[in-house]
Amino acid sequence: MLTGAIEARDPYTRGHSSRVTELAEAIACALGWSEERIASLRLGGPLHDIGKLAVSHDVLHKVGELDADELAEIREHPKTGARLLLRVAALRGAIPYVLYHHERWDGTGYPSGKAGEEIPLEARVLAIADAFDAMTSDRPYRRALTRDEALAEVDRCAGTQFDPRIAEVFLALFAETELPAAASA
Repeated sequence: MLTGAIEARDPYTRGHSSRVTELAEAIACALGWSEERIASLRLGGPLHDIGKLAVSHDVLHKVGELDADELAEIREHPKTGARLLLRVAALRGAIPYVLYHHERWDGTGYPSGKAGEEIPLEARVLAIADAFDAMTSDRPYRRALTRDEALAEVDRCAGTQFDPRIAEVFLALFAETELPAAASA
């Protein structure tokens, strides 16, 4: 229901949460996560963008570059989402996915500027899946990258945006199988 509400506000993200979760689950399995930890991922993946429910329609649908105020509004969605989840005990396990999925390995992400292994592993896994799906999906402000272009970008950003070990696992998974990419790629 919550995922449906997020996607109803932004048609460009229809199916995004399920694709991100599927990609993240493949990474988690390759990392040898326990079934309990994967169950937490199955909760956190679909809810990772829940904070976007509080982002204005104009910002979500803007064509072109966001100004400083609009960017600040978008960058609040992880904290807003975590605050929403804190209210529901059964959803608290999703908080690492929601709060930290825009942190970057080099510390330049948001909302808290965590770096490296300070970022929960759950969020580091989700970050690659989220970015890959975003890159391979059409958005109001740009056309989708091809699968190969997006894979090259993940490789290029390993060690800066992404945990290099998780990026290596992700790229190896794509080399071994046909992981799903967005329908437009």
